[in-house]
Amino acid sequence: MPKKKSMKLAARTFKEQANDTKAYTVAATSSNMSDGQKSRVYGGAVISLYRDFEYLILELLVSAINNDTATIRSTLGVSFPRHLTGDICRYIITGPSYFDFKGRDGLIKRVKQYVPPTHYLVDILKASKYRTVIERLCALRNYSAHGSGQSRKAALESVGQVRIGSAGSWLKRKGRFSAIVAKLTELADEIEDKAPY
Repeated sequence: MPKKKSMKLAARTFKEQANDTKAYTVAATSSNMSDGQKSRVYGGAVISLYRDFEYLILELLVSAINNDTATIRSTLGVSFPRHLTGDICRYIITGPSYFDFKGRDGLIKRVKQYVPPTHYLVDILKASKYRTVIERLCALRNYSAHGSGQSRKAALESVGQVRIGSAGSWLKRKGRFSAIVAKLTELADEIEDKAPY
């Protein structure tokens, strides 16, 4: 019988990873670095934080399917055996590719492919209090990773400014990176509280 996956554990793991990334930025930038080097630290940190958030969502979906295949049966209209392994659940979600989504709206749309629209995960992700942080995380990660004109424009929109040097240069000031980590940790806390397993 396949081992049951835990949404609570996925949320706790994300919080640990996010706080480790935050601690890394503090430790790395407390050394005698130039301003540009500090920006690079934060640029890399937002990519790491995004990767951990993306993995959190994937693990939450895997857990939802693994613990109750009725969840996916109701959205896909396909009957599955009662118990599926984590690997099979992951393959149902990613296929031979990888898990990704485009912004907050793309994330919600992707989640709804695997859980019903009334699922608490959808409610949490749709909550207005998390809109800005998810949009900002996605936009700043893309700008940090790609540096394209399109990603810069999306980053500017997400932070509500007309100029931005780099994602890292914006994140390193005024406790902005820590604020993003704190809000995402709050989101993970809410998932952990509402998850039945």
